[in-house]
Amino acid sequence: MSDDPLVQIRDLNFAYDNRSVLSGINITIPRGKVVAIMGPSGCGKTTTLRLIGGQLRPTSGEVRVGSQVVHELSDSGLYQLRRRMGMLFQFGALFTDMSVYDNVAFQMREHTDLPEELIHDLVLMKLHAVGLRGAHSLMPSELSGGMARRVALARAIALDPMLIMYDEPFAGLDPISLSIVGDLIRTLNDALGASSIVVTHDVQESLKIVDYVYFVSEGQIVAEGTAEEIKHSKAPYVHQFVWGEADGPVPFQYPARPYGEEMMEQPSKPTAWWS
Repeated sequence: MSDDPLVQIRDLNFAYDNRSVLSGINITIPRGKVVAIMGPSGCGKTTTLRLIGGQLRPTSGEVRVGSQVVHELSDSGLYQLRRRMGMLFQFGALFTDMSVYDNVAFQMREHTDLPEELIHDLVLMKLHAVGLRGAHSLMPSELSGGMARRVALARAIALDPMLIMYDEPFAGLDPISLSIVGDLIRTLNDALGASSIVVTHDVQESLKIVDYVYFVSEGQIVAEGTAEEIKHSKAPYVHQFVWGEADGPVPFQYPARPYGEEMMEQPSKPTAWWS
């Protein structure tokens, strides 16, 4: 990993009331790299993104972006930091009553004093980068799932952010759209000189484009490494997750008494619902 990190997460703990979500998390996001955070649903991946973006505050530990500790920033400081972040939400989250053009122009109008003529050129440039310049006048309801995700990506890079965060960018996409979005994540990151964090459980597509991977299970980092190291990992949990095996550390069968023992029992007489 690089010695010049953009994001550093150190000894991070987070809990909702008494329910622990993240425990002792340590993650480094180098400048210019694409890093994946993988794991099953509910393991704390999206919560990690919210902590980086300052939507949540850690119970203990530290999230540092550049030279700033996120949870120590004032509201205005956090607002300024977020201007340098791009976010692609699950399923795109486009503004449904705005055209494709206005969705991408939104951040430029909100955060800059650029004249509309320049905004026009920049919007078409961003849409061209994701292959949808010709769709600028369409409404979100007229887009396919893959097109909507690409428009959301154009919106995420509207202000040339230093950090781009992706929350399940491949969810619900057909194989062609999935491959296109994956290639765009890599290409746009390199073109912008940005750093990207991809939260996903789509292992095979992610391993094609990322530089480093962190595996999270039950709120803890259980494995980390390059894409090649993860592919060839002998750790039982990682191997099961990468290759999609039905049984392993994550069992197929819900805990139950021994099968033969339960089958030999006489069934109890059912109780009538009206009794």
